[in-house]
Amino acid sequence: MALVRKSAQSLLEDALADRLHKLLEDQARIQFESGVSRGEVRSWQNSLPTFLGDLVDAGLGHVEVLLEHKLPHSPKRVDVVLCGQNPRHGRPSYVIVELKQWSKAEPYGDDLVKVEFYPQPVLHPLEQVRRYREYLVDSTPALAAQPDSVHGVAYLHNARKAGVWNITRYGVDEFGELYTLDNKGELINRLRALLDTDTATRDGARDAADEFLGMRHAPSKPLLTLAAKEIQEREQFVLLDEQQVAYTLVRRAVEKARASRKQTVVIVLGGPGSGKSVIALSLLGELARQGRTAFHATGSSSFTSTMRKHAGSRNKRVQTMFKYFNDFIAADPLGLDVLICDEAHRIRETSLNRYTKREVREKARRQIEELIDAAKVPVFLLDENQTVRPGEMGSRVEIEAAAEAAGCDVQVVELGGQFRCGGSEFFDAWVAKLLGIKGTPTPWSTLVTRTDDEFVVRSAESPREMESWLLDRQDKEGGTARIAAGYCWKWSDPVTEGGTKVLVPDVRIGDWHRPWNAKPEQRVPDAPASHFWASDERGFGQVGCIYTAQGFEYDWAGVIFGNDFVWRDDHWEARREHSYDPAVKKAGELHFARLIRNTYKVLLTRGMRGVCVYSEDHETQDHLRSMTT
Repeated sequence: MALVRKSAQSLLEDALADRLHKLLEDQARIQFESGVSRGEVRSWQNSLPTFLGDLVDAGLGHVEVLLEHKLPHSPKRVDVVLCGQNPRHGRPSYVIVELKQWSKAEPYGDDLVKVEFYPQPVLHPLEQVRRYREYLVDSTPALAAQPDSVHGVAYLHNARKAGVWNITRYGVDEFGELYTLDNKGELINRLRALLDTDTATRDGARDAADEFLGMRHAPSKPLLTLAAKEIQEREQFVLLDEQQVAYTLVRRAVEKARASRKQTVVIVLGGPGSGKSVIALSLLGELARQGRTAFHATGSSSFTSTMRKHAGSRNKRVQTMFKYFNDFIAADPLGLDVLICDEAHRIRETSLNRYTKREVREKARRQIEELIDAAKVPVFLLDENQTVRPGEMGSRVEIEAAAEAAGCDVQVVELGGQFRCGGSEFFDAWVAKLLGIKGTPTPWSTLVTRTDDEFVVRSAESPREMESWLLDRQDKEGGTARIAAGYCWKWSDPVTEGGTKVLVPDVRIGDWHRPWNAKPEQRVPDAPASHFWASDERGFGQVGCIYTAQGFEYDWAGVIFGNDFVWRDDHWEARREHSYDPAVKKAGELHFARLIRNTYKVLLTRGMRGVCVYSEDHETQDHLRSMTT
C-alpha cells in the first residue's frame, strides 16, 4: 500500500506546482488516523522535487513511482519504490529508495549514525534500505523466488562526501548502495542499469507496479518456531530501524563496559507486537555465539516456560539461559555481561516470596536494583500499558531513576509502531480508542474502508457463535485460535471423574460452559499445562486468562468481556464486585480500573490475523456490535 502512485513525470509536475506534499498529506490523513508530522511534510517538500527531477533527467520519467509504500506486517514505510523493466531481460525490476536531507552525519559505531538535532542514534541509511529490501523479499513469496529483481538505494541529496565521508565508507553491495550530491551521476547510471529508459516500456512499468502491489504477503517468521535456531545456530530475524538501533546499542554498551568498566542500562519501549522479544532473542543468540555471559529473564512463568521448551528442545543447556526476575535476588554484582529483562513492565517491588530463605530475605533490595546490579549491561524491554497486576512497577521512570542512582549511563530506544508476525497497527490504534486509552471509539468499518487492511474484526452474538467462527477460520485459513476472557468466573481445581482428573467448566454463559485453562502445577490429561495454553494445539478447548495469554500471539483471537468492564452510556466502568482475581481486587479504585482496562487491551491485541469479541452484558454487547460493523 502506497500513499501515492504515479509516473515520475506526473509526480514531478505535481511537485513543481507545489501540490505533491499536499496530496501526500491528504492521503496520509485518510489512511493514518493521526496524519503525519510537519517535519515529514517538510521532508517531502525538500527531497521529492530533487529526486524526481533527477529521475526525469535520467530518462526515467515513465517509470511508475510508489511514494510512502508500507512494508507488509509493519508500520514502516519506504520513501520511494521505483517500478519498471530491467533493460537486460525485460522482466519487472524494483528499486527501493530512501531519501535523506542530511548534510552532516557521523558514524556512531557499527551500523548506527548520529545526526545533528536527532534525539537518538539512527540506523545507517544504507543498512536501513538493505534491511527494508531483505524484509520485503522475506515476506513476499513472489519476490523471494526472484530476489535479484529488488535493489536498494540510499540517496543523501544534500550531502557532500566532506560532510559524511566516514558514513559513505560503510559496506556497499548490489542490494544496498549509497549516493550523495557529489556522485549523483553514478546514481543516475545505476538506475539506468536497473530500469529501462525506453519510453516504449511505459506499459511494462505500469504492469510491474500492478504486479508489485498485488503480491501476496506471507507473515514474518513466527517467534517460537525460530527461537531454537536463533539461539543455537544463527540470526534469522530481520531487524528494522529502531529494532536494529536497540540491538546495536546493547552490543556497543558491552564493548564500552569491557573498555571503561562503565555500566550502561538500555531501555527499549514498545507496544504489543513491536518486536521486543525478537530483539531479545537476537541479542541472546549473538551474545551466546560470542561467548558472552548473558541470560534472558521475565516475570512470567508462562513465557519463560514456553521459551525453555522451544529454544531448549534439542539442547537442555539452552534452557538454563531463560530465567525469572526473582532468580537474581542474590546474584553476584556485575556477574553477567548482559541481562535481558523481557516483559519488564512485570518487574515487582521485591523478589521476596514465601520460599525465600531468612538470610536472603534480610539482605533483599528492590527487584529493579537487583536486576541492574546483576550485569554490566542490563536491558529492559517493556510496554507501560501492559501492567495488569498490583505490585508490577516496571516503567521508564522507575528504571531510569534506579539506573541513575546506581551511577549507570542510560540509553532509551522507542520502537515505532507494530512489527508483529501479521497483525495490524490500525487495529492496535482502534483498540486504544475502543477502550478509551487514546481518542474516542471509532467503528472498525470506517478504518477498514480507508486502509485496505486485511485484519478481520467482528463481534459474535454468543460465545458459541464466537467458538464456531474461530474454528471455521482455523480450518479454512489455517493458523491457531484461542478464546480468552476477563477474570470474571471462579477458577476451580480439577475434579476426578471415573478415575481421571478433568477441568471444571467454570466459565458459564447461558447454556455454553467451558473450563479455564489448567492451573499451574495441576496437570490434567488431554489439556496442556497452563504455561503452554497459548502455544499447545490442545489449548482451544479451554478459556485462557490474562496470565496465560500475556506475552503470546495467535492468529485468531476470541475475547469475552466479563461484567468487570462494562459500557454505560458513553464510558467504560470497571466493577470490582464482578472480578474473581484476588490480587487485582485489592487495588485502589483508579488503579483497579487501569489494571482491568490494560487486561482487555492485552487480550484484544493477541490476534495476528483477526479478533472476535462478545460481552455477556447487553449494553456492552450493543456497543461492541456498533464498533465492529
